[in-house]
Amino acid sequence: MTKYLIKRILTAIFTLLIIATVTFFLLRAIPGGPFTREKALPDAIIRALNEKYNLDKPLFFQYLDYIKGLLTFNLGPSYRILGFTVNDIIRSGLPTSALIGGIASALIVIIGIPVGIISALKQNSPVDYFVMFLATLGVTVPNFIIATLIIYIFSTQLGWLPSNGISNPLGYIGPVIALMGYSLSFVSRLTRSSMLEVLRQDYVRTARANGISERKVIFKHALKNALIPVITYVGPMVAAILTGSFVVEKIFAVPGIGRYFVQGVTNRDYTVIMGMTVLYSAFYIFMILLVDLAYSWIDPRIRLDGGAR
Repeated sequence: MTKYLIKRILTAIFTLLIIATVTFFLLRAIPGGPFTREKALPDAIIRALNEKYNLDKPLFFQYLDYIKGLLTFNLGPSYRILGFTVNDIIRSGLPTSALIGGIASALIVIIGIPVGIISALKQNSPVDYFVMFLATLGVTVPNFIIATLIIYIFSTQLGWLPSNGISNPLGYIGPVIALMGYSLSFVSRLTRSSMLEVLRQDYVRTARANGISERKVIFKHALKNALIPVITYVGPMVAAILTGSFVVEKIFAVPGIGRYFVQGVTNRDYTVIMGMTVLYSAFYIFMILLVDLAYSWIDPRIRLDGGAR
């Protein structure tokens, strides 16, 4: 286990360096720069700004400076948000996005998996049809439509929820539900289909034929194997939700981290774009590692060093 973790950590660091490198050079290849305006700035001001942020150095030395900062967890200053570094931006926005995303992720797992199991066990029943109808609706309706409907119905018409901001606990309900829509529906459908497939396996039929109780067959023999594809999806999903959704945060005026990424792209704020990209990549890699560890816990036959017991 220790050797495996060390190997994965080293691989993760190498992967992040590759992502940072590719992002760095792709951004520099795009025409324009962080100080490009519709109304062009005087050349003297642009030269002064480039000198201040070391953008007047050769590209390779700029890259070395950035990698050096990245290795010391210094993501550099924002070129367009004056007085703020990328670290400051992440510290200010990430806790809010992570809290909303964490609540949404927990509810997706807590609700989605049991609903999918119940739907599979009651296949072709009214309960199954109703669950699949809602799940199909949730997969097809975009989160910005869900967010707009929440504001219109529960804020404007009923007055139960605030229409923007998270100044009180009720303010979290709208963003959380909007974030949950697609993933909750997908997890429910995936759990159902996976559970149905496992229940048709020979070892499940054998367990039933041997007189093992239905409850034990489902929870001890079928459920663990049925959860493997679900966990495969949930890992990257959590990484995406925790790092914020610009659309949902914009509609509900949530001061999260998603808006900074879009602003960075719009303003060609190199350091913000690279910082957000590396942050999301780090979350993604970490969740993939947790998924691999979960595989071994769910099915002891799966070895972390490859092969099977």
